[in-house]
Amino acid sequence: MKKLLFFTLTCMLAVFLMACGNEASDTSKDNKTTDVAAEASGNESIDKLSLGFVPSRNPDEIITATEPLKGLLKDELAKLGFDVGEIDITVGTNFEAVGEALSAGTTDIGLIPGGTYVLYDDGAEVILTATRAGLNNDSDNPVEWNNNKPTAPTTTQATSYRAILVAGPSEKGKALAAKVNNGEKLTFEDLNNVTWNVMSSSSPAGYIYPTLWLHENFDKTIPDLAKVVQADSYGNAFGRLAAGQTDVLVTYADARRDYEESWQGDFGRTASIWDETDLIGVMPAIYNDTISVSKNSKVMTDDLKKAIQQAFMNIGNTDQGKEVIAIYSHEGYQEAKDSDYDNERKAQELVQNLGSK
Repeated sequence: MKKLLFFTLTCMLAVFLMACGNEASDTSKDNKTTDVAAEASGNESIDKLSLGFVPSRNPDEIITATEPLKGLLKDELAKLGFDVGEIDITVGTNFEAVGEALSAGTTDIGLIPGGTYVLYDDGAEVILTATRAGLNNDSDNPVEWNNNKPTAPTTTQATSYRAILVAGPSEKGKALAAKVNNGEKLTFEDLNNVTWNVMSSSSPAGYIYPTLWLHENFDKTIPDLAKVVQADSYGNAFGRLAAGQTDVLVTYADARRDYEESWQGDFGRTASIWDETDLIGVMPAIYNDTISVSKNSKVMTDDLKKAIQQAFMNIGNTDQGKEVIAIYSHEGYQEAKDSDYDNERKAQELVQNLGSK
């Protein structure tokens, strides 16, 4: 019996050790997959690249739309000498969260507006700027936009865009739109009597340029307004506008095109967004969004930066790539340099100086 028991225990131990060995082998095999592929191709191996997106659209919508970007970026980087094991995509809780992650090196690549970039350029480096389809409206006069609805894209590629002040279907929103469309000038009292929806303070279209517009026209800023609500995404902002919880919102020029379906779908309005909203203000042109990389990333090198730069330009030149980056109304990318955003710095400086007074 002792011999039988000893034999049984020995067999069980052998089976256990073999299972552990196989598990360890499988784990080791998984960890080395990228390395083996890299050795075979002669490429440099990178375990993981992380991409951060700002929440200018609904975060779930962004995650779903950009899922194919993982494969596209892997394929392009492989052609350019880098085999990447995993690409992780996240959406920040706000614009600043992505800038902070780039500065900290916890995110390698960020798709961020120019305003966010210049706020965090101590830890981030711009490598690309987005190009977008131009729009059929580009006037400083909101009445011209209101007389030429809906806003539609053109075939001309643009490296800048407008911020707009949109009045909604609330009683106060309609009253402001009627005044503007009748050729009357708004007063600060008019604007101070309504509820505004703004984005975070580093958002060019959602905060910075509207602040400059208020200062230039009324010698006031957003902090001077009596009733301001900050949204964490433009989707939430349009939802509040549709519900009459806010009267006006500041956003990018083609935002109503992006939320046209949601207006009568998710937001439950019966008339179209073009029938129920009007512009009451138009801001100066803003330089487009950036693709920026972290200066403090553990994996970022000059060669990898160049490869990422070329990879995104290649992706932007394909139909599948265009479909993915359309979530941000991007149509392609061109090389960028830090000085492209000097005007943005001036705007940021003015806003900060105004806020400190």
